[in-house]
This record gives sequence, C-alpha cells and structure tokens, in this order.
Amino acid sequence: MTMRFEDPAAEFVLAVERVFGASPRVLDGSRAVQVGDVKLQLEAGERELWLIETTGPLEHRLAMVEVGEDIEAALQEAKERLNGRG
Repeated sequence: MTMRFEDPAAEFVLAVERVFGASPRVLDGSRAVQVGDVKLQLEAGERELWLIETTGPLEHRLAMVEVGEDIEAALQEAKERLNGRG
C-alpha cells in the first residue's frame, strides 16, 4: 500500500518566491513569510492564507484567501488583492 502525504506549506516559501518575484523573509518555519510590509501566513491546517499588514507596531489583517489544491493559485489571488489595495 502506498500512502500519499501532501503538505501545502512544504512548497509555500518557494511558491511565494515564484509568484512575488522576490525572496521572502521566513518568519515561522515554513508557515509564515514576509514580503515587503505584508506577512503571508498559513493557518487552519494550511487551508487559509492570511494577508497581514506589518507596517506599524500592531498587525492588521487585510484579507484571507482560501487555499485549495494549488498553493500558487492562492498566492496569485493574494498578490492581486494586494495590488488592488494601493
């Protein structure tokens, strides 16, 4: 019997680099990274991708993107939301 284990977070840091075109700063293992003034954090068993503004002393949650089978698709949606906020 062959068992298959999938972990979206295992590909998370590399996918962030591909989608955002920059090397992210890894914050919490492979579950949270910072790109510019925004932290991207996987939560709820890697089913939620939170976009968190980190410019001030407090964090501000901007939005949440659902993570399906493809972490890169969720990151692309996150990038589009961030581009639309300015």
